[in-house]
Amino acid sequence: MTSGQGGETQRVAISRRDAMAGGAAFAGTLLSSPSSRALPGSNVIKLRILETTDIHVHVFSHDYYRDAPDDTVGLGRIAALVDKARAGARNTLLFENGDFLQGNPLGDFIAFERGFKGGDLHPIVRAMNQMGFDAGTLGNHEFNYGLDFLAKSLAGAKHPTVCANLVKGQLAGNARSDDTLLRPYVILDREVFDEAGVAHRLRVGVIGFTPPQIMQWDQAHLRGKVDTRDIVESARAWVPEMQERGADVIVALAHSGISTAAPQGRDENAAFHLAFVPGIDVILTGHSHLVFPGPNFKDRPGVDIEKGTLNGVPAVMAGFWGSHLGQIDLTLQKSGSDFKVIGHSVGVLPIFRRDAGKVIPAIDAKPEVLASVQADHDLTLEYVRRPVGRTTRPVDTYFALIADNAALQIISDAQIWYAKQLLAGTPHAALPLLSAVAPFKAGGRSGAEFYTRITEGQVALKNVADLYIYPNTLKAVKVTGQQLKDWLERSSGIFNQIRAGEDEQQLINASFPAFNFDMIDGVTYRIDVSQPSRFDGAGKLVEAGANRITGLAFNGKPVTPQQEFIVVTNNYRASGGGNFPGNDGTTMVLDAPDATRDVIIKYFQQTGALDPKADNNWSLKPVPGARNIVFESSPKGKASMAAIKGLSYAGEAPNGFARYRIDMGSGA
Repeated sequence: MTSGQGGETQRVAISRRDAMAGGAAFAGTLLSSPSSRALPGSNVIKLRILETTDIHVHVFSHDYYRDAPDDTVGLGRIAALVDKARAGARNTLLFENGDFLQGNPLGDFIAFERGFKGGDLHPIVRAMNQMGFDAGTLGNHEFNYGLDFLAKSLAGAKHPTVCANLVKGQLAGNARSDDTLLRPYVILDREVFDEAGVAHRLRVGVIGFTPPQIMQWDQAHLRGKVDTRDIVESARAWVPEMQERGADVIVALAHSGISTAAPQGRDENAAFHLAFVPGIDVILTGHSHLVFPGPNFKDRPGVDIEKGTLNGVPAVMAGFWGSHLGQIDLTLQKSGSDFKVIGHSVGVLPIFRRDAGKVIPAIDAKPEVLASVQADHDLTLEYVRRPVGRTTRPVDTYFALIADNAALQIISDAQIWYAKQLLAGTPHAALPLLSAVAPFKAGGRSGAEFYTRITEGQVALKNVADLYIYPNTLKAVKVTGQQLKDWLERSSGIFNQIRAGEDEQQLINASFPAFNFDMIDGVTYRIDVSQPSRFDGAGKLVEAGANRITGLAFNGKPVTPQQEFIVVTNNYRASGGGNFPGNDGTTMVLDAPDATRDVIIKYFQQTGALDPKADNNWSLKPVPGARNIVFESSPKGKASMAAIKGLSYAGEAPNGFARYRIDMGSGA
């Protein structure tokens, strides 16, 4: 990696193309501002900006966890969309918006199994080189394997990677003086053609941002080496310099979601607030695994899903795992030496469509991109198919959000088994040992196929990776009884408040990530969803008098506020990820050397054959008078319904999901 106080200037010609077919002609809809109609003649320039984001190493349309094709994902198909988009415009730029390096077994195979040394070319980088990106930035998951791994990976990329809010060592007195780990921005010197075919020189400034929270989420890799600054603060510092250096158009690559809440400083989802920084013409967003423009952002002040703008600035978010290609078409007017944006169109172009619940590919993958990664893909399949143990019964996570779950019991038992050995002989060995686990694969934004399902019989490494999808390491924290209760109160925010006597009510809060729904094994408790949530979605205390967690007990006795516990968890949670009480990095008493996934593998190997059963240490408390309470899960869950008291099938739901009804009076 190279440090830079200023951006480098790169001169590359954008080839002229005669065809000007609009991108809306394939697999998507472009949303136009009123002034974006074609303006014939010289000095009017159409510039097409394309975005990929949150690819997470998905090159092939294959689900390594299920070891089955998945036509909803894949950079190979995105590459084919890029080719079509380029064929339909004279002037194009392609940007990568972060979270490309980690996220599926292919990434883990390269990082942990095969090894990665200087001079190697990472398969995802090889695929991106095939596609010809113009620039990219870093997401939070780029840091999961450490800075050395990241540096080696970026060394093979043919495009520049920028990040303005990632700083070597400590932050300077002001952002403009920061010694950034990567160049904060780059200015691309491009030859473009106007509508009359006349060539012009256009200088495109590209600045990038990563979530400041990486310092919590990956502190083991980053502490003492780098630091992060607030995204908007960094933008306000560097954008004026980009203008001073002659940038005609400025594109912000923000690996950050869209939140219209008032900024608090160091905000994780700051893309909306970037739109208030003078000089930024385009915002490419990501991180949230959503699509913008789209209905998820309806009725937010300052957000226009018809025009595709944030505070009037064109913006796009292109889904996740290669589900969509983002496209913004700018119309520029040149006057003298100045360029002005006079119109735009925004679209998200999917690689698939749904027809009667079936996924239909919208485009075939580009063979050259797949071929560049084929050998690594094949080795990854061999890797994930290795047997590690057996299970005497099938397990799944279709209903892990509403009842204790046998699949998660495997993780919990493995964590306690492992931590007990490491804590033996320490001052903490005498304290009650608990285990916190969350259902990582529980549908939601990731779709109706995003659930764990392990059949009875042989368990392969792919099944363990399906059960525990993140490369987390195992940690343990020491907490009080009050912190333990508040930890569970924070988790229970995944449920909407249920009121007696009302018509159909949704049980699950769709905006709450399942990975923040920690269930704590070793104590017993019930969740009273008739109460409001004590904490909001960001972990902020909002209802001090609310008490959803009832009957919290250890060994049959009520937990007292001063009582002490050891809770086994992962590095993300222990270091403050999700803002959970008792987890801020200072309460850690065990910093284990092994990845949690490896702990589960060792547990399988040590046990031989598991007979997984949920111990039902927690449940939802009945709400007298509540009726027609529903939630969504996979249609495949119908085969597992019998294990959940009071559960019934309620029909199809959008996007391939099914609707289920739960009788809250049953105490399920």
